[in-house]
Amino acid sequence: ERRQKLLIYGVAGLVVVLIAALVAYQMVQQGEEEDRLAADIEGLQELEIADREHVEGTVDYEAEYDTLPPAGGNHNAAWLNCGIYDTAVPSENAVHALEHGAVWITYQPDLAEGQVDTLHDVVRDLDSSESDYVIVSPFEGLGSPIVASAWGLQVSVDDPSDERLEQFLHQYVRGPQTIEPGAACQGGVGSPIE
Repeated sequence: ERRQKLLIYGVAGLVVVLIAALVAYQMVQQGEEEDRLAADIEGLQELEIADREHVEGTVDYEAEYDTLPPAGGNHNAAWLNCGIYDTAVPSENAVHALEHGAVWITYQPDLAEGQVDTLHDVVRDLDSSESDYVIVSPFEGLGSPIVASAWGLQVSVDDPSDERLEQFLHQYVRGPQTIEPGAACQGGVGSPIE
């Protein structure tokens, strides 16, 4: 009887150790996969964002934002509703959506109509858990045809079919950079066309 108890305890202990080792292995693998995905995005810019206060009204670009479009910083207390816009949107509201885990895809206003359509299709083809947290809008003064921004992160591409854009979306829509996980991307301000 004593030998049987020792055998049961030994097997149970071995099972617990194996489960713990499997969980630890999975966590390490997940972390390595996230690092690999980020490292695989050529041209990814990691930006230091010092402030993230809610402010009233508009935000002075030159005083508050280091990049165009902004990828974080002080922002309006109302977030921008995620979706596709055909006109420029208030940056201070879009930045608040970034805080909620959104990715903001901006494009030069003179981008060819076919490329804008392709850009919209990239977003439409996402799973709804991702597309519900994406903003697409034209943005005056971009240094590249298309810039994708998440909180503290940006990648610039010349063409909407550039695979880095989809990589960025899959990695950073409600990704590890999200300041307020679980926060909404609807119920704010703005009326997207879809």
